[in-house]
Amino acid sequence: MGEYFTLFIGAVLINNFVLTKFLGLCIFFGISKNLNASIGMGMAVTSVMTMSSMLAWLVYHFVLEPFHLTFLSTIVFVVLVASFVQLLELIIKKQAPALYNMWGIYLLLIATNCIVLAVPLLNVENNYSFLLSIVFAIGSGLGFALAIILMASLREKLAYADVPKPLQGTGIAFILAGMLSLAFLGFSGML
Repeated sequence: MGEYFTLFIGAVLINNFVLTKFLGLCIFFGISKNLNASIGMGMAVTSVMTMSSMLAWLVYHFVLEPFHLTFLSTIVFVVLVASFVQLLELIIKKQAPALYNMWGIYLLLIATNCIVLAVPLLNVENNYSFLLSIVFAIGSGLGFALAIILMASLREKLAYADVPKPLQGTGIAFILAGMLSLAFLGFSGML
């Protein structure tokens, strides 16, 4: 049980893909202007990451390894991720059109988000079991969600602050991201 907890906390806080590895920044900066959109995107990325990691683990261990096709793992994982994103897009468009319009192009960028692809690849590289793969995917997704929600909260508060003109918009967003990264750096060495 301790191994699962350590892996989960490590994925959420210590090795947060956005704030310590600097992966997935396109969606991070694009969506974090709105808190509601950020919460939804965090949950969408977490669900896509978890489902694609589960299926990627099964395909890798029951198809690619037995047939000695492991060299195709990256291509197969990209196809799996893209398929889940398309499915998610159809569901969101039908069930929550306002959220679909709020996300815009960033919904499709989940398919090309390097975090979503990195998790299945790291699962294979680290030879995680099926359950460890799920824990790592959920932790990584929730770490992304935490980062984007924190950033959105700060950016919404900054809308009412007296930010110097040259720093408004992207400039202050980069400064905030750097400060959040420094804060998360404090978690390193915890486990």
